[in-house]
Amino acid sequence: MTALFDLPLQRIDVGDGMHIAARVAGEGPPLLLLHGHPQTHVIWHRIWPALTQRYTCVAADLRGYGDSDKPAAAPDHAAHSKRVMAQDMVNLMGKLGHDRFDVLAHDRGARVAHRLGLDHAERVGRMMLLDIAPTLDMYQGTTRAFAQAYYHWFWLIQPAPMPETMIGHDPVFYVRAVMGGRPGGLAIFDARALAEYERCAALPGLPVGICEDYRASATLDLEHDREDRAAGRKLACPTRVLWGARGAVGRNFDVLGLWRAVADDVDGQALDAAHYLAEEVPDPVTANALAFFG
Repeated sequence: MTALFDLPLQRIDVGDGMHIAARVAGEGPPLLLLHGHPQTHVIWHRIWPALTQRYTCVAADLRGYGDSDKPAAAPDHAAHSKRVMAQDMVNLMGKLGHDRFDVLAHDRGARVAHRLGLDHAERVGRMMLLDIAPTLDMYQGTTRAFAQAYYHWFWLIQPAPMPETMIGHDPVFYVRAVMGGRPGGLAIFDARALAEYERCAALPGLPVGICEDYRASATLDLEHDREDRAAGRKLACPTRVLWGARGAVGRNFDVLGLWRAVADDVDGQALDAAHYLAEEVPDPVTANALAFFG
């Protein structure tokens, strides 16, 4: 079995001049895997061998991250809305021949997956989301404890170029500070994976991609979420949510309760981890994925 790191990296044209970087392997039903901040698709390397024995796995970098294209900022942040990011992934999977697929996603990628499931319900079979509550509920339910733990939610949305400049001054420090600042520190990460996160953090356009992603989540994405709730639109696909029992999301929010309010068919559980579930506790994540996706 070829390690995720060693597979060829494809850059696939998904339309409008946008290229999404992805690695593809395995046989069986298609499974799209999406990463979070400040990482890349490499987060799946510890569960990749088991998943590719059963599924055709597509591990992609979100626009603005990794080796995917990094569009310029827009005044309304629309180029980095979750609606646009979700369309990237629908187009990506279509280019690879998959009109319908399952989704496994973490953190920022899980927010893209949530929007994908709402906007393109006919394309998604099942969805498993790692360590998030719905974005709108997290902003509306912000407490001092949450704001202190997730300070980056509020710092990254400050007007340009302040956060971009600070990230760009020392992107490796930024990655290490953000990821190492959670329970478990940097010791939980494979050295090869960490080196890849650091390499990609130093790529031109990365600071803009990160900040615009978060600015969109605090503005345009919330408008889209409110519109869905006003119209009574919910996730229709079977959904499983996993979260870290020692992480900020699990400590500050009723994760399962909040998802049950916006999804028709959802279950889930806490795992003995903080935030980076696929790297901290790969065995239970793998077991859940194999049981849930079938």
